[in-house]
Amino acid sequence: MKTKIALITGATSGIGRSTAHEFAKHHIKLVLCGRRQDRLDTIKKALEKDTDVFTLNFDVRDKKATEDAINSLPEEFSNIDILINNAGNAHGLDTIQEGSTDDWDAMMDINVKGVLYVSHAIIPKMIARKSGHIINIGSSAGKEVYPKGNVYCASKHAVLAITEGMRIDMNPYGIKVGAVNPGLVETEFSKVRFKGDPKADSVYKGYQALQPQDIAEIIYFVISRPYHVNIADLLVFPTAQANSTILKKD
Repeated sequence: MKTKIALITGATSGIGRSTAHEFAKHHIKLVLCGRRQDRLDTIKKALEKDTDVFTLNFDVRDKKATEDAINSLPEEFSNIDILINNAGNAHGLDTIQEGSTDDWDAMMDINVKGVLYVSHAIIPKMIARKSGHIINIGSSAGKEVYPKGNVYCASKHAVLAITEGMRIDMNPYGIKVGAVNPGLVETEFSKVRFKGDPKADSVYKGYQALQPQDIAEIIYFVISRPYHVNIADLLVFPTAQANSTILKKD
């Protein structure tokens, strides 16, 4: 793994940040991407004792900014072996008729277009080398639709469809493609979704949610399998969760 270079989007918090820390333990060189440069600087400082780290500050929703950032990588970081498309968000929990079109745009732009823009910028060099591994971070919401989840669920269903199509397209080049789909993970997710509403604080109470480190360890397991093994689609819940609507609380 010491010879590998991984690019992680959404690396400033949650699953992305934990994945960066997990990869650093195994001395994988890191390209960490995010919109908050101060956080990128903090993470870089923390991880440089274990591996080489380069940061890119851009918004995955911006096609040109994404292309420019990735094209600006110095030679020693430019050949990405592992791409973790982690950047994503949820906004609101409303019926279609009550939903905010701004919220819809934010979810489709980051969750869907962001995956496409970053992948499009990285894949050509993987194809040229006939090697690489792409993991798209989906969600249990990409497996089923729950009440008031409409557009968020649609965006995560799209991630799975893109993953499956990408795996077909990358097959001739020996490039692995898969998705890791978590259920309830205790991150900033709910604070973003509910925009400061106090109910965000209750989302993870009364049961033991998955932690970002749990998912990071799973992602490392996926990327560390032998070449002939590709974990194509992985769904993980906390024990308390049976599906998107059934949750055992104390």
